Amino acid sequence: MTGLDDVFLEMAKRHELDYRDILQTHKMLFDAVYPWAGQDRTRTAARLTIKKGDVIFANPPEIRRATEYGLHLGRDREAMRTKPGEVLGYLAFAHPFLDGNGRTIMTVHSIMAQRAGFSIDWAKTDKVAYLDALTQEIETPGKAILDNYLKPFVGEAVSYENLAARVAAIPGLDGSAEAQANEVLGESAEPAVKSQYEAMLQKRQQS
Repeated sequence: MTGLDDVFLEMAKRHELDYRDILQTHKMLFDAVYPWAGQDRTRTAARLTIKKGDVIFANPPEIRRATEYGLHLGRDREAMRTKPGEVLGYLAFAHPFLDGNGRTIMTVHSIMAQRAGFSIDWAKTDKVAYLDALTQEIETPGKAILDNYLKPFVGEAVSYENLAARVAAIPGLDGSAEAQANEVLGESAEPAVKSQYEAMLQKRQQS
């Protein structure tokens, strides 16, 4: 896997991060690992609904829209500073790839935070508490659940050269434990799968 330092230096050249940069970041990080690196689930699993634990992620047709909303919110400096957890939640809900979502999304999120003038000291967060807050954020966005969890860990921005160490310390990405694997809920068109997916969307919309 390409070093995070190289990715940060490359992404620092971008004027604004967009969906293509999400794909490029994944490709740079995982090109040596996956033959499909840089390809989202619209190309690798277009008919499947994916979940992890109790969380059901965006179906392929909604991946780009959810990602772009998170990126749009994150490009606003004030919104990024006040709602870093909400931004992260939308990117995590999109879950663009079959694998490698965590490192890809957090790399991009860290760059947006740096551009908004702050950074998150991920090494001080607790893995279980963080992942619980992230799960709640995905299931019920807009309630500041992850924003509130992250507040104590927000500090001054660090240089691009130091961002890699921050990302490496993110719970679940530091190699200290096996990450929970994605599960295939089923074909998106199957009635039972469609019903569960629509119930999830309704819950998010009501939050």
